[in-house]
Amino acid sequence: MRAPAFWIDNAGRSSSRLTRALISPLGWLYAAAGAARIARTTPEHVDIPVICVGNLTLGGTGKTPVSITLLERLTALGHTPFALSRGWRGRLKGPVAVDTNAHTAGDVGDEPLLLARTAPAIVSVDRPAGARFAAQSGADIIVMDDGHQNPTLHKDFAFVVVDNEAGWGPGTIFPAGPLREPVSSGLARADAVIVMTAGPDDAPRYEKLGLADLEIPVFHAWLAPAAPPPEGRLLAFAGIGRPQKFFDGLKAAGGDLADAISFPDHHTFSSGNLNQLADLAENWQARLITTEKDHVRLPPEWRARVLTFPVQAVFADAARIDDCLGAVFERAGTRA
Repeated sequence: MRAPAFWIDNAGRSSSRLTRALISPLGWLYAAAGAARIARTTPEHVDIPVICVGNLTLGGTGKTPVSITLLERLTALGHTPFALSRGWRGRLKGPVAVDTNAHTAGDVGDEPLLLARTAPAIVSVDRPAGARFAAQSGADIIVMDDGHQNPTLHKDFAFVVVDNEAGWGPGTIFPAGPLREPVSSGLARADAVIVMTAGPDDAPRYEKLGLADLEIPVFHAWLAPAAPPPEGRLLAFAGIGRPQKFFDGLKAAGGDLADAISFPDHHTFSSGNLNQLADLAENWQARLITTEKDHVRLPPEWRARVLTFPVQAVFADAARIDDCLGAVFERAGTRA
């Protein structure tokens, strides 16, 4: 397949890989280390197909909602999908099956708790071990949330998710920028791209993202409210990759936002944070509201006091996604 050998910044300007590498030598070293790891690692195959939902940037693209929708579609097609996650910031190394009644975000991370509401979820730092555990537990296909840069487990199909507005960022690689690896390298290992826009009427920026001539499927999707926002004044807070995206979506759905407070991604909310938020909400005569991902990280005594605004990933062409999922079994040599 053909992938663009350049980055696109938010203004739509292209820059060569060499120029960006010279600007960010630490990023070049990070990318080189990742490429070397991929090159020298032989991925382990398991007995069932593995779908990876990854990205090329650090956080905020919508991978987990996309993974949940794919789990739902696979279930509707008559399959038994399991989710697989490394359990970022969770203390359990796994493999372990997530129990939403017993485990906390401190145990398994926040995303696995959300995934486990839709399908059985396995947390494992060792991805192949987690995949084997899922297969032994009854899965006939795995949806791995994140892991595009992890070469240890063979992927039968790899989705790359990109935010339509943020794109690939300014073009620099971590730690100088948001990229995990060069865009051309990441897309060369992808089987499809999902462009997440602000809504169904927000046109994907295929040209500016360098996707117009890509020789793999490119899907259009967005996050839609799973339920109307609560009535009355709301004080929103979020500690996710792009909090503003949550605030904008809440307002667009008709939420009456008195204020919006951002925290770092995967933030652990202290009693001090929450008491300050409660005081601010009282001053505004508003109720606290956050994302589902943030809500599972709250202390139990606070969850009843904070509302959530659930969203779901919606595809512009659901039938085409179903066809794509069916083809995964053919590629893996498994009867659908």
